[in-house]
Amino acid sequence: MKKLALLSLSVALLLTLAALPALAGDALTPGATAPGFTLPSQDKTPISLTEYKGKWVVLYFYPKDMTKGCTIEAHNFQRDLEKFKAANAVVLGVSLDTAESHQTFCTKESLSFKLLADTDHKVVDAYGVPMKTFQTPNGPVTIALRQTFLIDPSGKIVKTWPKVDEDLNNHSANVLAAIEAGGK
Repeated sequence: MKKLALLSLSVALLLTLAALPALAGDALTPGATAPGFTLPSQDKTPISLTEYKGKWVVLYFYPKDMTKGCTIEAHNFQRDLEKFKAANAVVLGVSLDTAESHQTFCTKESLSFKLLADTDHKVVDAYGVPMKTFQTPNGPVTIALRQTFLIDPSGKIVKTWPKVDEDLNNHSANVLAAIEAGGK
């Protein structure tokens, strides 16, 4: 009977832990040098952070292509894309989805900025973005939680938004305002 109780407790604990964010490194904070990376975009071309030296970089991490919140966020960045370009800024989205998934998402939603595939979560880990794993009928699915980093033209992180979901509809405008305020 003790073995059954212990087994039941173990299963309950594992199921509870499966819904918690995975431990990643500490999230990067303003003043840190942005870690370099190269990831494939939706058209499978490699995109490196170094390509954007001298520009503002909006590096936003999002959970999953073609989901409600991620579509809202992407549409708002797309809506403001010309304003970002005028401010010498580039928008880069990152998720754990594949380049093929990004291509489908971009085509369906008419997105023209780069979405990067971090299937091995190397960049998610380097930036300390929390992840979460869900059990689905098709097996476990891991996502990166929504978080944005503003990188200045010299390659320093100047602002972060760790809780984007709290003001998702205004997020793009808030990031643009931070660029216009010199990263504040």
